[in-house]
Amino acid sequence: QVQLVESGGGLMQTGGSLKLTCVASGRTLSDNAMGWFRQAPGKERVVVASISGPGNTIYYADSVRGRFIISRDNAKNTLYLEMNSLQPDDTAVYYCATDIINWPKRFRSWGQGTQVTVSS
Repeated sequence: QVQLVESGGGLMQTGGSLKLTCVASGRTLSDNAMGWFRQAPGKERVVVASISGPGNTIYYADSVRGRFIISRDNAKNTLYLEMNSLQPDDTAVYYCATDIINWPKRFRSWGQGTQVTVSS
């Protein structure tokens, strides 16, 4: 069973940047698509970005395209999300996911999440 551990969240001012990291353990994920999701208070969890196993296919939600960058290092079994030009609407708990059910928005395995708070 895979374990996913997110880190890198925190408090940031509007316009700032953060980089989230998700380290996977338990098995190698180089053949597995992975994704970042977020859940704001009172809202459903939604996809932010997804990336294929080799990293050559990427999906971004409209709300983050051009500001966020998803990447992965398969040698380190690690997924990243670089977040730039942060806005208060980006405030949420961010989760990484793998074991895709349906590209690019449905996954089976989840981390515990990391809080990102953007102040205005």
